[in-house]
Amino acid sequence: MQTERRVVSVIVHNEASALSRITDLFSARGYNIESLTVAPIPESRYSRLTIVTSGSVRVIEQILKQLHKLIPVLRVYEHADLVEKEMALVKIPLSESLADVEALCAAYNGKIVNVGKDVVITMVADEPRRVSHYLEAVKRFHPKEIVRSGAVALER
Repeated sequence: MQTERRVVSVIVHNEASALSRITDLFSARGYNIESLTVAPIPESRYSRLTIVTSGSVRVIEQILKQLHKLIPVLRVYEHADLVEKEMALVKIPLSESLADVEALCAAYNGKIVNVGKDVVITMVADEPRRVSHYLEAVKRFHPKEIVRSGAVALER
């Protein structure tokens, strides 16, 4: 059975129980969430959840059907033609070459966002695959800490 990666957006009422109901649905059925990003929709009473998951076509269809049945859910849609981005923050020792760090960041739509006493923090925002490539490349600078966001996506 072939596993496919899918990006699903869910529009819900911005209320405390909405996220818990959705994650309960996934955990109760043993579905994995690879990435989950939640944010309020500006000037509304709603939030958008962007869920990245994977499974067989049958599993994905089941997930979509179950999401439609949840009470706080207003709309569920699977992205076909989308723009998808992720962000990563990386803490690098200040002893590394700032010019080299900055050049690497620039190659991945990133930049240095903070310079502290002992560390520099970089930020990269790009397609998930490119963020993964950046995180692999930045290892040569001996990162102290890495934080990666979940995906956000919009249909074209």
